[in-house]
Order: sequence, then structure tokens, then C-alpha cells
Amino acid sequence: MASFVHETTLAFDYASPERARIVERSVRQEVGEIAGDRSTTTVSRTAATVTVTVEASDLVALRAGLNTWLSLVDAAERTLERAVPGDRLT
Repeated sequence: MASFVHETTLAFDYASPERARIVERSVRQEVGEIAGDRSTTTVSRTAATVTVTVEASDLVALRAGLNTWLSLVDAAERTLERAVPGDRLT
């Protein structure tokens, strides 16, 4: 089992808890599905803030994990904005 010595936590704030819930549920399903034994990720939500924590055994794996999760959150945000424009879930 890998030893995770590097960690980064990203917090994404949204206009409402509903928007945060949609983004969190969209990306949370990917936890454990992305192959790799050099990093692990947790996704959580408190009110209107989604938190993504990436732990990794080395800096290369941390960077790769961060790139992946930033891309997933970005895709969820863009999809949400097209499906439910900002003024409808604030």
C-alpha cells in the first residue's frame, strides 16, 4: 500500500448549496474509479462549498491527480451552467 506524504485540498464555493450539491454529486462518483495506486482523493460538501482533497505518494502523482480533479470539477461546473443558468439556482 502506498504511503501518501503529499496532500492538497481544494475548496470550491458556489452561489447556493444546491449548486454545490450538483457539482459534488457529479464528481464524487469518480472517487475510486480513476486507476492508480500513487494517489487517492476524497470529495465532500458543506453547505455551498465542495472540497476535494488529493493525497499522493510523490509530487508527480499529486500534480496528475490535481489536474484530473480540476478538470472534472470544471466539466461539472460548465455542464451545470448550461443546464441551469446561475440565476436559477442561487
